[in-house]
Amino acid sequence: WRVTSIHLGQRRTERLMLAAAVAVLGLQAPLPVSRVAQSRLGGVRMASDEPWFEDCVSTTSIDKSAFEAAYATAMNAPAPAASTSGKQDFLEASPFWDQSNIPINTYKNKAPFTGKIISVKRIVGAAATGETCDIVMSHGGKMPYWEGQSYGVIPPGTNPKNGKPNSVRLYSIASSRYGDDMTGTTTTLCVRRATYWCPELKADDPAKKGVCSNFLCDSKPGDEVKLTGPSGKVMLIPEQDATADLIMVATGTGIAPYRSFIRRLFVEKTPYGEVYKGLAWLFLGVANKDALLYDDEWQSVLKSYPKNFRVDYALSREQTNKDGGKMYIQDKVAEYSDEIFTRMDNGAHMYFCGLKGMMPGITEMLEGVSKAKGIVWEDKLKEWKSKGQWHVEVY
Repeated sequence: WRVTSIHLGQRRTERLMLAAAVAVLGLQAPLPVSRVAQSRLGGVRMASDEPWFEDCVSTTSIDKSAFEAAYATAMNAPAPAASTSGKQDFLEASPFWDQSNIPINTYKNKAPFTGKIISVKRIVGAAATGETCDIVMSHGGKMPYWEGQSYGVIPPGTNPKNGKPNSVRLYSIASSRYGDDMTGTTTTLCVRRATYWCPELKADDPAKKGVCSNFLCDSKPGDEVKLTGPSGKVMLIPEQDATADLIMVATGTGIAPYRSFIRRLFVEKTPYGEVYKGLAWLFLGVANKDALLYDDEWQSVLKSYPKNFRVDYALSREQTNKDGGKMYIQDKVAEYSDEIFTRMDNGAHMYFCGLKGMMPGITEMLEGVSKAKGIVWEDKLKEWKSKGQWHVEVY
């Protein structure tokens, strides 16, 4: 191979790995270090390609097998060490709110990353409707992500309908970019085991169970898992405005991205958390108290940051709405309709994650407030969307 213009990627982990490969081979970097560090382009350019900059081309002939061996050595190198200052700052952009270089689709379906399961823990009580697990996996620092993004999981096996390998399933990430262990090498997913109750069998039908969710919930520490991503920009936090309220609405495992938000804001010592002055307001809808997810974490944050954090639950099988019916998430949000509308008009960001069935009730509620104020709802919603205040990721 003849390599022309080795440009190192913008992410710290990629830079370290590729730099290690270059160092092992004893190559001369074609650009000064400062310019390499600033480059937004990653990878290796072949000699047949046009260089990005005609005045900074360096051509070196290397052996293909030597390069692959050196790259493998770099990929297996230890992940970047965590900060010793007590702050979580080694995975931050500069400035921390700059979203121009967030990791996107580092690994794709045809070439996924192989991670390993660290732990699987049931996080709901005995009376919960179904089983939900907190699943921690290792990516070794080689698959960084930001809060609000998703990982794809490719379960093993083939689809019996077409004989092809199982397709990827997306899961919102439930940990901050530093992971629950704050090393920057792990990821947490919140997964509900998908089952199908057969009225004829009067039992769960194993032939119709969710392939990926059951694979993850049944996995054991050390098991390998094929990952793609990270993907998504819809649910990112507007960190440039440290005064913006964050109104987070979730059903069930839709809580995942908000856990990453709240950890970044209130649990970890991050640059964003240090300057945040807004209100993070969480709404979670589940069936009953046993189905609440991460409640101990929310209560701890509420105790420590009562002026900056609020949480409201909608327990459909234990609470009733104003009309005497079951309390669903849209009913709970409607109790604060005027306040939410005002906060949105003042620049708040509203997020929705979980079942799409919650959306009609919430939009109808806000439309009613809009009408009462003499405002055309369609125009108001268009305004919020144009300002990036409306974030929806439902299924």
